[in-house]
Amino acid sequence: MTTVEQISVFVENRAGQLGDVTRILYEAGVNIRALSLSDTTDFGVLRLVADDIAKAREALQDAGFTVGTTPVVAVEVSDRPGGLGGILALLSEHGINVEYLYAYTQRESSKATLIFRFDRNKDAIAVLREQGVRVLGPEELGD
Repeated sequence: MTTVEQISVFVENRAGQLGDVTRILYEAGVNIRALSLSDTTDFGVLRLVADDIAKAREALQDAGFTVGTTPVVAVEVSDRPGGLGGILALLSEHGINVEYLYAYTQRESSKATLIFRFDRNKDAIAVLREQGVRVLGPEELGD
């Protein structure tokens, strides 16, 4: 199975918190590959994939942030209309639920990278690979 570790950081919903997280990661020499932020009235959850998860987790915990890790699946798809829809249809056919996702693209590439959290990561990876979808490992993110 190929999953990527994602960090979830719980941040207060107030000005400067996101800047604090990015500053801490910068000072630790950690490069963010992808991120997503969701919020509620009082706090937000920053989900991110970085080039050095262990260093990122340690730096954020040392700074007093509550940090968790979750295995996610990074998938490469064609950056064109319908690219995501094809992946979602395939997963739906196999009864695999997407709990959340976020994406990033690179202007120089014809591919987009989707970061998924599935209810069944192992099954999702098997289905995607059977259909020729490229599942990325941590070393391949940001190339």
